[in-house]
Amino acid sequence: MKRAARSLGALMAWTFAVAGTVGAAAPAASAAPGSHPATAAVEDARVTPVPDVSGPLPATDDSYPFGAADRQLVPQDLSREHYVEEEFVVSGTANVYTWPETGPAVVRTPDAPYTTRVLVRRPANGARFSGNVVVEMLNPSNLFDLNIGWAVAHRQMIANGDAWVGITAKPIAVDALQTFDPGRYGALSFANPLPLDDPLNCATVAADSSRLTENGLVWDIYSQVGTWLRSDDASNPLRYRSTESQVERAYGFGYSQTGGYLVNYINAVHPLVVESDGAPVYDAYLVAVAGGGFAGAYPMNQCEPAPPAGDPRRQIHDAGVPVMRIMSQSDYLPGIGSRRPDSDVPGDRYRHYEMAGAGHATPDELYYSAQPADILRADRSVPPMSCDEGPRSRFPSAIFFDAALRNLDLWVREGVAPPRSEPIEVVDGAPVLDRFGNVRGGLRSPYLDVPTSTWYGTATGASFCFIAGYERPFDTATLTELYGNEGVYIRAVRASINELVDERWLTKDDARWLFREATRVDIR
Repeated sequence: MKRAARSLGALMAWTFAVAGTVGAAAPAASAAPGSHPATAAVEDARVTPVPDVSGPLPATDDSYPFGAADRQLVPQDLSREHYVEEEFVVSGTANVYTWPETGPAVVRTPDAPYTTRVLVRRPANGARFSGNVVVEMLNPSNLFDLNIGWAVAHRQMIANGDAWVGITAKPIAVDALQTFDPGRYGALSFANPLPLDDPLNCATVAADSSRLTENGLVWDIYSQVGTWLRSDDASNPLRYRSTESQVERAYGFGYSQTGGYLVNYINAVHPLVVESDGAPVYDAYLVAVAGGGFAGAYPMNQCEPAPPAGDPRRQIHDAGVPVMRIMSQSDYLPGIGSRRPDSDVPGDRYRHYEMAGAGHATPDELYYSAQPADILRADRSVPPMSCDEGPRSRFPSAIFFDAALRNLDLWVREGVAPPRSEPIEVVDGAPVLDRFGNVRGGLRSPYLDVPTSTWYGTATGASFCFIAGYERPFDTATLTELYGNEGVYIRAVRASINELVDERWLTKDDARWLFREATRVDIR
C-alpha cells in the first residue's frame, strides 16, 4: 500500500536518536592475510541462498534507474571510464531478527518474502575488473536513496577497476521509487510478514516506518545480494563472460544511517553467516560516519529499540575480518563512544579514523545522487545545498575514503596493515583548536596543515545542516602574512602532499588533484 511522504524535518531527531556503536559478537573465523576464506568448496556449500534476480532492467528516456549516473545532479558518462550501469530486481525470503544483549541475532519471524532493487556499476570489460566489489546499503535518511559510497570513493573504484553495488535498503525508499516510476518499481516490497492483528506487530513504529512494512528485512537481503555477486548464477553481472563469478573480494560499505546498519550487521548477523556458511560473505567493512551515540546502531526490527548509547553492542570487536570506522568533524564528538584501540590481531583487525575538517553531510552526496527533478518526481524534498552560514562545506572527504578503500584492500589481499592515526584532540569534551580555529589531530590534509580557511563541522539551517559544516576563507591580508606569495604556498602544499602519499594517507591520483586545486588559490 502506498504511504504518504513524511516530513524530513520531523524524522531527523529520530534518525540519529536511534544510532550508536555495536557490541561484541562471537568471534568469526579469520583467514590469513592475503588468503581468501571463500574457496570454491565453501562457495558451493553456502547456506545463504542466492536470491531470484531479474534484469538488467532496460533504461529508456522515460524509464531509467533512480539515481542513474547520467541523471545525477552532476551527470557522469560512465562509458568514458569504460564502465557500465545496470539495475536488477532481487527477490527472496528474509528472516526478521531480534538482538539479545549478548550474542548475535535470533530469528523473530522467519522467511518473509521481499523484493528490492540493486544498482550495479562495473567495468565494461572483465579484463579491467579488479575482482573487488563494494556493496552498499543505500542511505535513506532523506527518505530516498543516496549513492553516497559511490559519491565519496568512485575515483578510487574506477582507478582500481572495482565494481560498486547499491541496494535499496528501507521501505521508505521503496515508497519513493514507486512514486518515481510505478511501472519500473511496482514489484518492490518490504511487506511485514505479520498481520496487523498479530501482537508481535507493534502498534507504534518510527516516523519513517509503517506497520504494513518491516525495516528488519534488510539484514538477510544484504547477505543474499553479496552471495549472489559471489555466485555462478547466470544472472550475476560480475561473471562477465565466464561461467563463474569473477569476484575475489567483497567489501561492505555504509554511510551514516547505513553505517549504523553495518554495525548491526557486523555484530549481529555476520557471525550467523560465518557459522552457517563456513565463511563470511564480506571480506572487510568500511563503516562511515556512524558510531557511539551518533548513528552507531539501529533497531534490529521496527518493534524494538536500538541498543542504547554506551551499550557494548555498539562497539565493534572480534569481527574476524578487517574493519575501518571513519568519523567526520561533524559527528566525532557525539560519536566519541566509538573510539577504541586500533588492532592488528588476526581476529580483530581494526582501525578508527577521524577526518579533521570534513563535514558529514557533503555536497558530493547530492552531486552524485538523483537529480532534483527526479527527487521531486519521487515526491520528496530536495535537500538544500546551503545552510545559514553559506554553502555546505566543500572539504573533500573523498580523499580520505579513496585512501581508506585502497588501504583496506591491501590489508585483505596482502596483509599490509593500514597506517594508524591519532583522533581529533579533545579536552574536557571540547576540541583543541589551532590558532586558525581548526581542529588538531585526526586525519590531516593540506586544507588544515597549509590552511587558507577555517573549517567547521556543524552549521545551522534546514534539513541536515547541523552536520553539513561550512568554510570561512581567510582574508587577503591573512594569506599574505602567512605565505607572502603563491609560490611559497604551493611549495608548502606540495611538501604536505608528498608526506601524505609516502605515509599512505593519500592516493597518487588524489595527490595530483589536490595539487591542481592548490594552484587555483590566489595569494597576492
